[in-house]
Amino acid sequence: MKILVPIKRVPDPDQKIQVQPDGSGIVTDGLPFVINPFDAIAVEEALRIREKFSEVTEVLAVSIGPEAGEPQLRTALAMGADNATLIHCDAPLDPWNVACLLQAFAGRYQPDLILMGKQGVDDDFSQTGQMLAALLDWPQATFASKIEFFNGGLRVTRETDAGLEIIRVSLPAVVTADLRLNEPRYASLTSMMRARKKSIERLTPAELGLAIAPRLQWLGLAAVPSRRKCVRVGSLDELLGKLRDEEKVI
Repeated sequence: MKILVPIKRVPDPDQKIQVQPDGSGIVTDGLPFVINPFDAIAVEEALRIREKFSEVTEVLAVSIGPEAGEPQLRTALAMGADNATLIHCDAPLDPWNVACLLQAFAGRYQPDLILMGKQGVDDDFSQTGQMLAALLDWPQATFASKIEFFNGGLRVTRETDAGLEIIRVSLPAVVTADLRLNEPRYASLTSMMRARKKSIERLTPAELGLAIAPRLQWLGLAAVPSRRKCVRVGSLDELLGKLRDEEKVI
């Protein structure tokens, strides 16, 4: 059994993000990048499944983007992934193109399960997993907070706006990880040193038989100032009155 885990390189969400003066993007000088937190949860879940079930033979991490994404792949290797692949692409990417590349990659490596984050914290599209499942014609379970193997398939607990939903899917399947699925492990310094010596496979979209054709056009980026203010109230009744009567600015 093979588990494929796509990971994305994103700015560290704990850092302050600044916008370029011309609105063309964010300021990246000195800005650290990490594995997308939801993807790190997916890596952790794949490793836990491998530790629990001996039939899991390989956890494969894949990332799409520039060479700068190599450190995030090495972090996945240090966490415990067996192999890693970088699909080198300097062109702008959108969920559709990422899904198409992952479909071609999955066709080459034939995974039994694709585990990925529910969304990237940089753009919040939350579309790639769904598009990938449709392209592969596989069942999907999104926003997973619990994954269990059941009768040769999966029983997945999903977090929705209406509460928890439990569904069953057959394998192969695409599952996207929510925040409460697990707590990712930290890669030790020793593991990081070992990961630096491992080879990372490199592919291009052309080698997968694809050409990047963006469907989204980046028009501009602007920082929105925070309008929140702290107001001290003297009683619960006063608080309820403010929540009921004062106009909220969104």
